Amino acid sequence: MIKFLCSVVLISSALFSFVFTQNDSFIPGKQWKDTNGVHINAHGGGVVFVDGVYYWYGEYKTAGRGGNTSLQGVSCYSSTDLYNWKNEGIVLRVETDPNSEITKGCVIERPKVVFNKKTGKYVMWFHLELKGQGYDAARAGLAVSDNPRGPFKFEKSYRPNKGVWPMNFDAKFKSAVIGEHKLKSWTPEWLTAVKNGMLVRRDFEKGQMSRDMTVYVDDNDKAYLIHASEDNLTLHMSELTDDYLDFTEKWIRVAPAGHNEAPAIFKKDGIYYMITSGCTGWDPNEARSFQSKSIWGPWKPLGNPCVGKGAELTFHSQSTYVLPVAGKKDQFIFMADRWKPNNPIDGSYVWLPIQFDKQKPVLNWLESWSLDVF
Repeated sequence: MIKFLCSVVLISSALFSFVFTQNDSFIPGKQWKDTNGVHINAHGGGVVFVDGVYYWYGEYKTAGRGGNTSLQGVSCYSSTDLYNWKNEGIVLRVETDPNSEITKGCVIERPKVVFNKKTGKYVMWFHLELKGQGYDAARAGLAVSDNPRGPFKFEKSYRPNKGVWPMNFDAKFKSAVIGEHKLKSWTPEWLTAVKNGMLVRRDFEKGQMSRDMTVYVDDNDKAYLIHASEDNLTLHMSELTDDYLDFTEKWIRVAPAGHNEAPAIFKKDGIYYMITSGCTGWDPNEARSFQSKSIWGPWKPLGNPCVGKGAELTFHSQSTYVLPVAGKKDQFIFMADRWKPNNPIDGSYVWLPIQFDKQKPVLNWLESWSLDVF
């Protein structure tokens, strides 16, 4: 009996130690377990910091190719040190009503949550595709909560900037060019037509497309939705209203016909920086970076911020968010995903410190690192 009890105690102690083993570093690309010992499931995510706690929101993936549709919703994890994350569960749950825009089987991607100081609300924006429609809907989805742990209530989805021209759009391009819709894709003439607003004109009456996206809150609490639009050929930057629940009709195009997606934006020493990817489906590609002295541009290309082995494929990952380390001036973490389209639940995360060479962000590969690197 004594031997049996001792065995039980030893086994229980071992299990307890396994579950509550504390992480003290980041290991990019490897399995990252939460405080329950389960791989974190928060893909394409973003982070908000509230009262000493980080909240990481992301796409909850499931096993098999069907796991790239939303069968559960948006997950949330909390942490006080960025290394160890507690599972807070599904905070925006897909619905069973087949008529709901977020019914089970829709596509919910890249959820980003920001806190509105004026209203006290937590506002989530995300890329939404309607069930059974592929990627044709290209909508911005909105959900709101009183608590960072949720639940979030779905409010609406739609395409931004319906019937509104971008602020940096030449008036002479507001009228359609005869025959432009007949141009062969990817020819120089077609790319010029895209650059000159062919797809803006196409979507003017129904609203502009919104796919890969992020939300950025500036020092003055103004917030912006940055989203891949025009069939992923041009980034749009749209100002949100003071409550972060709608658009002000102030927006610009960034890198027209440049074929950018996966935007992540941050600010250092009064200069705005943005890291993006090219468009190669689920496959990784070479990252791009931009800088601007104004949120409204012009945005200057800086090239690939990654250096060293694997730089040409962004270390086999794709950008999703830039996380400022709370309480630390000019310390930023590049957040990216390694997608696993055949079994999405196995997707892993690449977090790396952003360093600078003069006024250019630099990402070096590190097998393991801690916040001490800054």
